[in-house]
This record gives sequence, C-alpha cells and structure tokens, in this order.
Amino acid sequence: MENSNQTSSGSFFLLGLSNVFYLQGICFSVFLIMYLMTLSGNVLLIIVVRINSKLQTPMYFFLSNLSMIDICFSSAIIPKILINTLSKDRSISLVGCALQMYFHMALGATECILLAVMAYDRFAAICRPLHYQTIISKKMCILLASISWGVGFLNASIHISLMFQLPFCKSHHVNHFFCEMPPFFRLSCKDTRPNEIVLTIAAQFIVLCSFFLTLISYICIISNVFKIRSSQGRDKAFSTFASHLTVVSMFYGTIIFMYMKPRSADLPEIDKTVSMIYTTVTPMLNPIIYSMRNKDVKDTIKIKLFGLST
Repeated sequence: MENSNQTSSGSFFLLGLSNVFYLQGICFSVFLIMYLMTLSGNVLLIIVVRINSKLQTPMYFFLSNLSMIDICFSSAIIPKILINTLSKDRSISLVGCALQMYFHMALGATECILLAVMAYDRFAAICRPLHYQTIISKKMCILLASISWGVGFLNASIHISLMFQLPFCKSHHVNHFFCEMPPFFRLSCKDTRPNEIVLTIAAQFIVLCSFFLTLISYICIISNVFKIRSSQGRDKAFSTFASHLTVVSMFYGTIIFMYMKPRSADLPEIDKTVSMIYTTVTPMLNPIIYSMRNKDVKDTIKIKLFGLST
C-alpha cells in the first residue's frame, strides 16, 4: 500500500471485486448483463407510461421517477466498474470519485424517500379510495417527488463537503469497487468520528423513517386485503405486495447494514456484496416487480411497441 500525504495527489485506486483473471471475466459479464437489463427495463417503463394515457396516474408518475433514479443510480457506478474490471489501470480522479460518491448518495437517499411515498400512495388508493383523488392530487404528486429529489441532493451535498475536507494520507487504495463513503473513512489520518456521526444521523432520519413509513403503509394495506372475500383476489393481492415488500426490504436492509453498522463490524468483502445488492440488483428488479406484471403495461408493450395482438 502506498502512502500519500495529501488528498490532492490526483487520484484513488479502486481494488475492485477480484484480482483473479477468470473471476474478473465473470464479474464483467454479470455487471454488464444486469446493467443492460436495468437500462432496458426502466427506459421501457418510462416510454410505456408516456404513450399510454391509462398509465398517467400518480402511481406511474412515481414509478417513472423511480425508473429515472435507477437509470442514473446504475449509470453513476456500473460503467466505471466495467472499465476497471478489464483495465489494468483502476485509478479514478479525485473529481471523478467525488462526483460518483455525490450522485450515489443523492440518488440513494432520493430512492429511499420515494419508496415511502409510493407505499403511501398505494395505502391511500386501497385504504382511502373515496378520498384518493383529494389526498394524491397532481400538485401533491409533484410536491412529494420534488421533496424526495430535494432532500436526497441536499443530504449528499452536506456529506460530500464534509468528506473531502478530510486528508487521505494513509493510502489512496480503496478496497471497494466504487467510491462509497464508509470505505473512505479507513483512508483518512484524521479522526472521522464527526463525519460518521453526521452520516449515521442522516441515515437514521432518511432511511429508517422512510423504511418505517413504508412498512406501516404495507401493514395497513395487508390488513385491508384480509377483508377481500374472494380467495383468488386475496391471493393475488398478497402475491403482489409480498414481492414489493421483498424488494423494498432488500434495498432498505442493505443500506441500513452498510451505513448504520459500527465501524468495528467493517468487513470489506461482505461490504462489497451488500453494496452490489442496492446498486445493481434492486435497480434491475424494480421495473419488473412494480410494473411488468401489470396487464396495461404488458398490453402497451405488445400492441403499441411491438405491434402484436393480445
């Protein structure tokens, strides 16, 4: 490990997932396939919502926002991973690293809040159907989406400004596959506890609050589903919300693990696996779980995009 006395030495070196050649090939293939699936699934959903007036509802307005987040979230990280996996030069500039960390933090926080907003939308639609149009009006949709994006980017601005005031003099070799905040704390020769406290407080406020609001909304929805008399309708509803809750729990759970665990529990290899889930797996699954099983979405893809009859 090389030592450096200044943060401004120009670049960091991402150690990546593996140094074994055949494993690098496997990692490259897996990341490429997942990235292409993420892009195609989320772009397709945005196009479908735009061309089908039936889908221009609050739920699909929020889903379009989620798709945009997932496209940007993956694109901020995966292309650099693909380049570094095949390249002998795994360096990333200070500016490039700061930008990657900034958009990762901003979009991750935005998605946390938006998932809670989407859960509340479904709660209002299912548990308060007579008041739904009043509760989730067009202005309210825009306001909730704007708050999600605004809080996410404000949160990232605070953390990045604090992070890059630290001197990174222990090493510029990062035992991770992208520029993420927790691994960088290990590189600083200055006490990082103030930064870690601010990060933990923000994680508790944004991630935990969003998770509990999402969970409460789903509990209310599920209790309402029990009132459905048709066993077929009840089973279908449970299947839908079980898949939603699985993906949501996967996203929130991995972020909580990464950003709220004690520093003594840092295990770089486990951290890499956990980071992979919320940076690559959930953005790929979101459009499939939330929309691709919807009949209107499937019909729009078949008829309007591919010209097939139902």
